[in-house]
Amino acid sequence: MVKQRDDSPVEAGDAMRESPLADDLSFLLARANALSLAAGNAALAEHGLRARSYSVLALAAGDFRPSQRDLAEYLRLDPSQVVALVDGLQTRGLVRREPDPTDRRANVVVATDEGREIYRRASVSARDAEQRLHRGLTSEAREELGALLRALAFPA
Repeated sequence: MVKQRDDSPVEAGDAMRESPLADDLSFLLARANALSLAAGNAALAEHGLRARSYSVLALAAGDFRPSQRDLAEYLRLDPSQVVALVDGLQTRGLVRREPDPTDRRANVVVATDEGREIYRRASVSARDAEQRLHRGLTSEAREELGALLRALAFPA
């Protein structure tokens, strides 16, 4: 909490809304990401997941059969981080490593039946948290935001 010039208390975030950072798109993306991660991690905690482990499980639960290298590249993580995430999910019985049929030196990560069920339930919690976070946006604004973020995340 900070004080205004007249000594009345104001939340720090409110006081700094007029700072130069308020027009800095990189800062705004980082702040929105931090808020989104906090909300997502809180919602995923009941499933024993966090945003990164949820992301790995989501990709493993699909039909993608990603290698650990694919996961690292797509999620923009260091390969050692992916190894730790997959190890944690494998220890819980949520994923398994299988030989990559196209590369004998690599493994693909596949969700187990239990992993798919945990993912299904966790995805409901994640969507609920996302909806609460975005409740101030119209459906059109949410769609536009999604399109803009996809354009930034996956440049042509």
